[in-house]
Amino acid sequence: MNKQISPSIMCVAWLELKETIKAFEENGIEYIHVDIMDGSFVPNFTLGTDFVKALKSATNIPLDIHMMIENPESKLDWFQFGEGDYVAVHYESTPHIHRAVGAIKARGAKAMVAINPGTPICMLENLLDDIDAVLIMTVNPGFAGQKLVKATLKKISELREYLDANGYGHIEIEVDGNVSFENARLMSDAGANIFVAGTSSIFAKDGNLAENTAKLRDSIK
Repeated sequence: MNKQISPSIMCVAWLELKETIKAFEENGIEYIHVDIMDGSFVPNFTLGTDFVKALKSATNIPLDIHMMIENPESKLDWFQFGEGDYVAVHYESTPHIHRAVGAIKARGAKAMVAINPGTPICMLENLLDDIDAVLIMTVNPGFAGQKLVKATLKKISELREYLDANGYGHIEIEVDGNVSFENARLMSDAGANIFVAGTSSIFAKDGNLAENTAKLRDSIK
């Protein structure tokens, strides 16, 4: 599978947003990761409907919307997304996960199910016919700058092996959380192919975005 980068827009300095989006385009960034947090499902509150709408109008780069909200199936209509975009809903966020996935697909977007570090991959078994990707959280969601939960590396490899062995080789694996240059290589080797990049890689202070993007691509190739 192609290795793709999805920078977390939450990590961008707001006064540099326009310039950063232009740099994304110049450096061939595949997705823009948008964290939606409701202060309830996770202990933080970030980004919202108007921001997503503005982002859609500002760039043709597909969005990678990560819904860290309770009962997302009742709130998806609030957000602007469509063909080419990924939308992730957490398995743990709703008792009606198939309803949420179906609502995403009905809008023409690609459906992704996210699982927290403590959620086993067996919980995905009855969803695999309906989704396009799995987002494995490699930290507990809510804040940037956390340390990698090392057990998630094994989870990535076990999921990739299971998908490939059971006719789901087309399902992509995204990773989110402490995707540093070093950890990205480990995650890539384990079978991940979409990398949510933040302060430990693409926005690292010891390089500019172009330099950091090239370094991250070298780590995951």
